[in-house]
Amino acid sequence: MARPGWAGKICIAAILALLTCGGGTAFAAAIGGTPAPMAAPPPPSSPAGAPAPAPSTGALALVAAEIKPRKSFYFGYRFPRLSYTIASSQPENDLRIDVVDLAGEVVQSFYRNDVAPNVAYGLRWDGTAATGLPARNGRYSFRIGSQAAVPAARPATRSTAPTLDFAFYGYAFPVLGAHEFGSSSGRFGAARDGHTHQGQDVMAACGLPLVAARGGVVRYSEYEAGAGNYVVIDGKGTPNDFMYAHLAEPSPLQPGDTVRTGQPIGLVGNTGNSSACHLHFEIWGAPGWYQGGSPFDPLLYLEKWDRYS
Repeated sequence: MARPGWAGKICIAAILALLTCGGGTAFAAAIGGTPAPMAAPPPPSSPAGAPAPAPSTGALALVAAEIKPRKSFYFGYRFPRLSYTIASSQPENDLRIDVVDLAGEVVQSFYRNDVAPNVAYGLRWDGTAATGLPARNGRYSFRIGSQAAVPAARPATRSTAPTLDFAFYGYAFPVLGAHEFGSSSGRFGAARDGHTHQGQDVMAACGLPLVAARGGVVRYSEYEAGAGNYVVIDGKGTPNDFMYAHLAEPSPLQPGDTVRTGQPIGLVGNTGNSSACHLHFEIWGAPGWYQGGSPFDPLLYLEKWDRYS
């Protein structure tokens, strides 16, 4: 298929209404996305800070702590946010807050100096490891302690011991609702008239919300006779482009728009050369979709994302 060209008009008001009526708000919020296709950027990650020159901490106790949300996505709309309050035997305390994986390995650290007891504080982590790369999929937790070589803050009482763990993932499954991967005819590489199938079909009811599997920048948002209404997104922090086809309505997203992981991009449809309601999903390697890159089979990735989304 030659690269599709522009046709049609973007119906922003219609798609916004459909996403709201179709349950996009609740679904997107549940996976860490924004409830609307276009929204203000989320607050940035908290600065890492720097260790105190001569760290000092009293006898620490963790009075209160909470994590929201419990599941987040890289470059999503809702970063893991820690809210915490300490008790201490001294008025100012130099804390180190680590993000640790299940093995106890430190992924990222935040330094907070002169922290007062019995005052609520908070920080956000955007999923970037100390290496500058996205953290791996998995479960993580925040560990609050002194910058000095002393044990981490203990809970004030056993009955109030907070659970500071959360799940973090790099990708979200793009269909929000019941779906299946269909027959062999919808697989990558299946025979088509004059070409082979370049993606994976995900069968789902028309009108179900679709979200960005990976956030990034919109390359194309157009209509083509074969693909119908489609969107192509250049995945943040990856060499890959992600293509979503047969959308029920033109997406309100425009080339150059920034999209977050889990952000609504449209609705499952049956537009273009399609015989049933479904999402046609493609992943292309660098340098991108019809820019010299090549598509590859996305099924294993979709199945993986489906297990945790």
